[in-house]
Amino acid sequence: MSKLAGKVALITGASQGIGKGTALAFAREGARVVLAARQADKLRALAAEIEAAGGEALALATDLKDEAQIEVLFAQTVARFGRLDILINNAGAFNGGWIDELSTEDWNHVVAVNLTAPFWCTRAAFRIMKAQGGGRIINLGSISAQRVRPRSAAYSATKHAIWGLTQVTALEGRSHGIVCSCLHPGNVRIERRAVSDKAEDQEPMMTVAELAETVVFMAAQPPNVNVLEAIVMPPEQLYVGRG
Repeated sequence: MSKLAGKVALITGASQGIGKGTALAFAREGARVVLAARQADKLRALAAEIEAAGGEALALATDLKDEAQIEVLFAQTVARFGRLDILINNAGAFNGGWIDELSTEDWNHVVAVNLTAPFWCTRAAFRIMKAQGGGRIINLGSISAQRVRPRSAAYSATKHAIWGLTQVTALEGRSHGIVCSCLHPGNVRIERRAVSDKAEDQEPMMTVAELAETVVFMAAQPPNVNVLEAIVMPPEQLYVGRG
């Protein structure tokens, strides 16, 4: 039997990278997937790919920096499928720079995408899951939540914060059957890294598909089991003592 048969999963940042890989992996395991991102054309292409393979997908172009659009996203999910079993808060932004040169605009953009949007999505999902008697939320953090690098003030700060949001969500969800987890990936060979000449993009990398298998594992646990926090990375990647 497929690991996620009958489940309805909403994945943010689903048009590319980890989000796209997770959507494909979930669909293969029997989940009906809701695909959320800004790029409507990429979402439609992904939905068509999933449906051609026998899955079911709903593509909903959404600006996750817009609270009203997020409310519509979750309302349309329930209207189509009647429930929501899994939320994957995956969408992210980096906008790096030296701390004394980082603009307020860049800081606010990263906070909006990496922290405020997951809060809005979590709040909307929590309401649905509370009413239906349970569900599972998985937040994509980063190893930058424990080991920071230079020129990553906004990114590292939001990834520390998403771990805090995870813990509060898990705590408040206990009495409602709502489970919350945080996955901290190391280096993943997403699209932009595949064509980059930057030194940090030449470090040891996992594939998107390899990381997506961990997301499936976390999502497929029975309701009485939670992988609260997981760090997944290439064994050769610098982590302890990295700088």
